[in-house]
Amino acid sequence: MTFKGLKPILYGGREVWPLVEGGKGVAVSNHASSGAWAAAGGIGTVSAVNADFYDDQGNIIEQVYRGLTRRERHDELIEFGIRGAVEQIRRAYDIASGKGAININVLWEMGGAQQVLEGVLERTRGLVTGVTCGAGMPYKLAEIAARFNVSYLPIISSARAFRALWKRAYSKVSELMAAVVYEDPWLAGGHNGLSNAEDPRKPEDPYPRVKALRDTMRAEGIADSVPIVMAGGVWYLRDWEHWIDNPELGQIVFQYGTRPLLTQESPIPQAWKDHLRTLEEGDVLLHRFSPTGFYSSAVRNPFLRNLEERSARQIPYSKVEAGEHTARLDVGVGNKNFWVAPADLERARDWVGQGYREGLRTPDDTIVFVSEEERGVIQKDQKDCMGCLSHCGFSSWKDHDDYTTGYLADPRSFCIQKTLKAIIHGEDIDRNLMFAGHAAFNFKTDPFYSNGFTPTVKQLVDRILTGD
Repeated sequence: MTFKGLKPILYGGREVWPLVEGGKGVAVSNHASSGAWAAAGGIGTVSAVNADFYDDQGNIIEQVYRGLTRRERHDELIEFGIRGAVEQIRRAYDIASGKGAININVLWEMGGAQQVLEGVLERTRGLVTGVTCGAGMPYKLAEIAARFNVSYLPIISSARAFRALWKRAYSKVSELMAAVVYEDPWLAGGHNGLSNAEDPRKPEDPYPRVKALRDTMRAEGIADSVPIVMAGGVWYLRDWEHWIDNPELGQIVFQYGTRPLLTQESPIPQAWKDHLRTLEEGDVLLHRFSPTGFYSSAVRNPFLRNLEERSARQIPYSKVEAGEHTARLDVGVGNKNFWVAPADLERARDWVGQGYREGLRTPDDTIVFVSEEERGVIQKDQKDCMGCLSHCGFSSWKDHDDYTTGYLADPRSFCIQKTLKAIIHGEDIDRNLMFAGHAAFNFKTDPFYSNGFTPTVKQLVDRILTGD
């Protein structure tokens, strides 16, 4: 018995449950997880962001970058990205055995996103049903989908963002738009689409935002049969009962990104799975340290707290004595001529006394104080950049034109590919970025996970279908 008579939807020519596995990049949403989700009758999602590939014995091949320049390493990144995603899709398709559907997820702000997506779709014809894509404004998504005859599902966080995409591009390929994913910027894990007009500290109820999206879709002549996928904060379907069969909202599909992390097929290391069971409400932080420049949600572990503390050790400066900048900075910057407020000079001296002896300039005309060890890590990571983003605030890389953002590299951020590769492959969960949605605290209290129970993906999907 399914919750409130939840009905299958028609997608990719077959009936599937209106349940989508949210794509989680850098090898987390892999073939095992997404293939099993599709086999259970839902829509599984393979992440095409820095996916793993394997040797003949099935061991993960370490992706070693040998290029001497960022551009050479970027070319390697694209090659690796295509190879990994193709392998994951083929394996997921085999696991699905003709059930459900397999989507792929691409971060539009990923370096070489268009080349990776085109390379993957070229080599997986007939295996991929649809492409979900967010983190940026992927105007070319519809055009690429048309070339390979796959559905596309844009990820947006507001009706306004969808309208802009529809007017500029999607209206021309409307027949392939299978759904619109509303990813709630205050509830979803990973990168979120908060605009400058929205307050990260004041979450908004998703219902009126999704109703506004449906109103916009209707105004553009899009049928109610094109679903809106509610993504972010979805745990128990019973909490969303008033969304199902609601004529105001039209067809609604639900996306699960966080719950599939704690399954037997999930490839995340055991330490990460164990830690999910300990989270309390509020332990997932909406922050802006990501080198993409987007807001992002992750577990507030020591890695994230260190970034918070690093940014707190920050003072504004000028290169000339002016205004309140009347004291010459005499710590952390050698003989360079920087001027700061007298109170900030005292703070800087105090930080140096605590061991944060190195002052590093930021693109916002501030100086942040770090330890000598931290400076070494930051500078090495910036030097080793392989161009994993289209625009990277941390290294000042850009994947086109003159290959630089034109801004100073930002030491308040971090190398996102390095840390995500590290955590998925078993390195210390306290020293790396750990994505999760804001509903992750439910792992601790949901009786389904009591006594250390870890479900299979099939058991999880069956449980979700009951409303729990």
